[in-house]
Amino acid sequence: MSKKDRMSGNEAVAYAIRQVNPDVMPAFPITPSTEIPQMVSSYIANGEMDTEFIPVESEHSSMSATVGAEAAGARSMTATSSCGLAFMWEELLVAASNRLPLVLALVNRTLSGPININCDHSDSMGARDTGWIQIYAENNQEAYDNFIQAFPIAEDSRVHLPVMVCQDGFITSHAVENILLEEDADVKEFVGEYHPEEFLLNPGKPVAVGPYAISAYSMEAKYNQEQAMIRSKEVIREVAAKFKEKFGRGFELFEQYRTEDADYIMLIIGSAAGTAKTAVDELRDNGMKAGVLKLRVFRPFPAEEIAEALKNCKAVAIMDRCESYNGHGGPLASEVTAALYMNRAEVEAVSYVYGLAGRDFTVETACGIFKELSEAAEGKKFAQHRYVGLRTRKGQ
Repeated sequence: MSKKDRMSGNEAVAYAIRQVNPDVMPAFPITPSTEIPQMVSSYIANGEMDTEFIPVESEHSSMSATVGAEAAGARSMTATSSCGLAFMWEELLVAASNRLPLVLALVNRTLSGPININCDHSDSMGARDTGWIQIYAENNQEAYDNFIQAFPIAEDSRVHLPVMVCQDGFITSHAVENILLEEDADVKEFVGEYHPEEFLLNPGKPVAVGPYAISAYSMEAKYNQEQAMIRSKEVIREVAAKFKEKFGRGFELFEQYRTEDADYIMLIIGSAAGTAKTAVDELRDNGMKAGVLKLRVFRPFPAEEIAEALKNCKAVAIMDRCESYNGHGGPLASEVTAALYMNRAEVEAVSYVYGLAGRDFTVETACGIFKELSEAAEGKKFAQHRYVGLRTRKGQ
C-alpha cells in the first residue's frame, strides 16, 4: 500500500536506497548530491539498514571502490554530481566494460567552467558514450521510482551493465514535493536478492575481472557491450511494466503528452518537461495542437521508437540542456536527427539549447518555441540551432 509523504528528490533517492539496502556504498560529497550519502549514513548509524558505507578521499576512489565491491560479488552503488562524475571518468568505462551491474545516483549539475553549481546536463551527457544505461527523472516521484527499478535492470542476465539514475540538481534534488512511497517489504520483493553468476570471492571458481585484452579479443568485448545495451531496451520495458503492475505508476522509454494529434512536439529531458506540459495545455486551449515527448531513457537510445512517435507531426523542437560545440546541435539533437534520417521520417527539426548552468526555462519561453515551430513548418527560414533565454544588450 502506497503512503503519502513530502520529500526532496535527494531524500526520495536516499529513502529508496534504504529500502533496497545495497551491500556496499562508497561515496564522496559534492553539491548538490551530498545529501544522499549523508542521509544514507544516518540510516546506517540509526540501524535502519546494514549497508557497508565507505567514506573515500575522492570521487575517483568512490567509483573505484564501487567497482571493486561489485566485482567481489556485492550489490554496490554510489552517488555524485558534475566534476565528481568527471573525476570518475576512467572508472565509468571500467565499470561498463567489466559488465558490472552497479548503480550511480547522479544529481545533474553543470561541469566547469566557469564554476557553477546549478543544473544542466553537461555531466551525464558528457558520459553518454561510456557504456552506461541512463535514466532521467522529471520530478521527485520519478527519481524515487527510477532508482527502485535500476538494480533489476542492471542485474538482468541479458544486460549486466551499470545504470546511471539522473535527476536535476536543486530543481528536483532540493525542492520538496508530494510523493508516494512504497512499503519496505514490497520494494525488497520487487528488487529481489542479488545472486551474481561470476565474482571474485567465489571459492573454487576463480575469475579475472578487467584483465588486459589483446587486439584479438577487445573488439568483440565492445561488440558484446553494444549488444547488451540493445537488449537492455527490452529489459527496461519489462521492469517498467512489472513496476506499474505492482505499484500503479510508471512508463516506458519515454512519455508522450498530448502528442496523439500534435502538429508541433517538444522533445525534452528532465524537470523542464513539466514546464513544457503546462505550455502545451495553454496552447491547446488557444487552438494549437502542441505536445511533449519526454525522454526518460537516453541510453539505450530509443531511435526507432522516437522516429515512429514523431513521424506525423509537422515540426519538432529538440531541447538540449548542454552544448556539444559542433555548431549545429547538442547531443540530443544529434541523436534525434540521426534517428529521423535513419528511419526515413521527414520532420522539420529545430535544435534548441536552453537552461545552461541553471538559466530559467519558463512557460512563456516554451510557448515562444512552439510559435517558432509553427513558423518553421510554414516555411519561414531561420537558424536551426538556437539558444533560448540568452541575455542581450539594449539595442541588439
